Amino acid sequence: MSGGDERLPRGEVRAAVVREATRLFAARGFDGATLQDIAAAVGVSKPAVLHYFPSKEAVRDAVLEGFLTHWKEALPGLLFATAERGGHGRFDAVFGAVRRFFSDDADRARLVTREMLDRPAEMRALLRDAVRPWLGAIAKFIRAGQDGGTHHPDLDPEAYLLQMLQLAIAAGASDAVLPVALDDDPAKARARSDRELDRIARTALFVPREPASYADEAAAQRRPTRR
Repeated sequence: MSGGDERLPRGEVRAAVVREATRLFAARGFDGATLQDIAAAVGVSKPAVLHYFPSKEAVRDAVLEGFLTHWKEALPGLLFATAERGGHGRFDAVFGAVRRFFSDDADRARLVTREMLDRPAEMRALLRDAVRPWLGAIAKFIRAGQDGGTHHPDLDPEAYLLQMLQLAIAAGASDAVLPVALDDDPAKARARSDRELDRIARTALFVPREPASYADEAAAQRRPTRR
């Protein structure tokens, strides 16, 4: 996009800057995208961008803060709204939401990947301060499942969640490339990839349910024999 500042209503400029900055930082890296590039993509002047953000670093901070704010607001609702559905329902809601967050907009996953490679010290601080608390919150539910016998007892809850987050980010970042190895139809390839990622995450978490026939047989063997 290009043109004058009149292309967007004043109240929408800030959101558009964050959206286009996400796309450009993901494609070119933070150093490869200028404020002028972002302004041109939005369709406003560079001074218009600077009206909302004093620097490119401030734009980057707003992009990452948007990610964190989303999860701060979404996760509590996902965790507690699914309480009546039990462990499997909570898994479907939480892991599905995380996977879709990165697969529905691959720029998010690519940006996070770039930031981890280009600015590891800053990302370590961000993960420690912002991500570690919600890992701990979800881990409490996993430990409850371990106590109840539904989750693998030797699983490390926080480490498991981190590994699943890594898989979701990697899948989102490579979504435009790797699935072609599965199918020429992008939608079919993505669906297959998503199903397998869900299966891996579910299998790693839940203790397999005993087939009913085996359970019945085992119960019969435990009953005392009448004489």
